Amino acid sequence: MLLPRACGGGVPPKAGRRGRLRRSTMPDMSPDPKAYRQHAGSSPHTLIRAKQLRRELTPPERLLWSGLRAKRLGGLKFRKQHGLGAYVADFYCHAARLVVEIDGDHHRGDGRHDRRRDDWMRAQGIRVVRVEAREVMRNLEGVRRAIKRVGLERVAAREAERGKRAQA
Repeated sequence: MLLPRACGGGVPPKAGRRGRLRRSTMPDMSPDPKAYRQHAGSSPHTLIRAKQLRRELTPPERLLWSGLRAKRLGGLKFRKQHGLGAYVADFYCHAARLVVEIDGDHHRGDGRHDRRRDDWMRAQGIRVVRVEAREVMRNLEGVRRAIKRVGLERVAAREAERGKRAQA
């Protein structure tokens, strides 16, 4: 298996328009942990899992993503299935330090994992908003309004905090 070009590997050459061989710019997306750079404190396994989850969105996640992507929600940029530490957040907005989690059937357990994850994110200064999957399916606009309100409040608070630090 070949590693992505950024990791010192490459993919087999392809024929270009004029018949000459050229190297593809698309990396081989092998699930090899060594092929991924560490970022945001996430382990390579977390990044691989996040990538898998991005391809396998649930219907409520897909519906909400259609309203969050491309800065469609008040100019807030969200990432889907984003690795944070040892966890993967359904949706994450860095500017607001906001995580949106859709609670569906896979969250029906005793909740210890969710509490542990929420505690870790809170310790990192990240606010977690939990939304029931049924609510997303029934009232998408209401859910979007609530997320937008919280996100814009958090952005304004962070900017005010930065302004205070700049003056000091």
